[in-house]
Amino acid sequence: MKFSNTYACLDEVFFEKNRPTPVLDPQLFLWNSSLAEQLMIPNELKHDSVALAQAFSGNHILPGSEPIATAYAGHQFGHFAHQLGDGRAHLLGEVFDQFGQRWDIQLKGSGRTSFSRGGDGRCAVGPAVREFIMSEAMKALGVPTTRCLAVVTTGEPVFRETPLPGAIVTRVASSHLRIGTFQFFAARGDHQALKTLCDYTIERHYPELQEEGPNPYVLFVDKVIERLIRLVVEWMRVGFIHGVMNTDNTSLSGETIDYGPCAMMGSYDPQTVYSSIDTLGRYAFGNQPEIAQWNIARFAECLLPLINADTNKAIDQVGPIITEFPDRFRKVYMEMMGKKLGLTSFQQEDQKLLFSVLDRLKERSIDYTITFDLLTKSLMSEVATSQMKNELKECFDRWQKRINEQQATSQEVQELMRQHNPVVIPRNHHLEAVIQECEQTGKVTLAEKFIQVLRSPYEELAQTSQYQDPPSDGDEDYQTFCGT
Repeated sequence: MKFSNTYACLDEVFFEKNRPTPVLDPQLFLWNSSLAEQLMIPNELKHDSVALAQAFSGNHILPGSEPIATAYAGHQFGHFAHQLGDGRAHLLGEVFDQFGQRWDIQLKGSGRTSFSRGGDGRCAVGPAVREFIMSEAMKALGVPTTRCLAVVTTGEPVFRETPLPGAIVTRVASSHLRIGTFQFFAARGDHQALKTLCDYTIERHYPELQEEGPNPYVLFVDKVIERLIRLVVEWMRVGFIHGVMNTDNTSLSGETIDYGPCAMMGSYDPQTVYSSIDTLGRYAFGNQPEIAQWNIARFAECLLPLINADTNKAIDQVGPIITEFPDRFRKVYMEMMGKKLGLTSFQQEDQKLLFSVLDRLKERSIDYTITFDLLTKSLMSEVATSQMKNELKECFDRWQKRINEQQATSQEVQELMRQHNPVVIPRNHHLEAVIQECEQTGKVTLAEKFIQVLRSPYEELAQTSQYQDPPSDGDEDYQTFCGT
């Protein structure tokens, strides 16, 4: 792997140089061979499991890598923490893939840094497997996401409520720049560092803004809004609940990052919460758009000194695009939901149809994914039609009438719907069964079967039906945990 280290070339105020802490007995547990191909991992490395385990545990530092732990702050459940940072992660550097795109390579669970705040710097097998599976599922679903290259077991226990087998996960991301990264320097009044960070982020993720002159920062906020809207709309499309939408978990590249207490919604309810630490429901499924706006407002606050030396004038410049966020989000969301319903062109009056369907799902506690899958199939299947008539009643008749009014064939409508309605998602009870097997037996057989199905979420493979069933208890008492 040929590393570059552009972030490590910035002033050391942005990071600390820190090497991963070696582990006792690293063993390759999960390996993402397709991602390895994309990243052009050398053959002599990718076919040697011992070498891979050494490299992606941090025991062996690959040539050209300059491991660092990055600094950031963040609002956690609305409360600001001035210093967070990589307390159990090491950014090894950046590599270019076969398409010329730059990617960060980061180890998570690789030992303590000065940002650890008393933590052990480690990760257990369960959270590592969760991130690997969920990120691969999200990638296949078409949701912007960080990915995992490897999970390596350490041969050492991690002590949480009980001793657990330890692991290190290799995360691959467009970058690890977060809103919290900007907050770190804004809170310190370090305007020069903020400008350096802005210029770096623009060059890396929004190079088109470099043509906008010496003050592109309002447009910078606008571009980040555009990507964040797309991201959260995609979450809403597939029923994903992030669970911990803190500003330090909001990526400037518009990718899903941090799969700690995430979950998938089964029965439709905008107030669905599974995260054990989200006791007030701040990050409930239906609250995610509003939290995205709140987070982006915190980002804009950081840039006010760069936008204009006069704070009031800066607010006048950037404030309107923050205010416009709900309308912009609603437009993209409605277009997406229209496609889930098979509408080739979403009209204003279609909102009544959409909300009536969603209200029906909520009132009857009907499964979100199964409903839209069956609606898709009902265009060609009498069995699915009968099921939907029974579940949705008059909503189904109104939907069918609206579909028939379109100048499109049933096949064209079905193809549109299938592109937006998966047949399978990483359901919580199946994911937990996989994690339990990995923790208790050290085997990945069930994980690999699950991943194979999740990589084809819009197709019905021979094994797909094994993972489509909703939980028998409706996830009534299900909880997710951060794993830190």
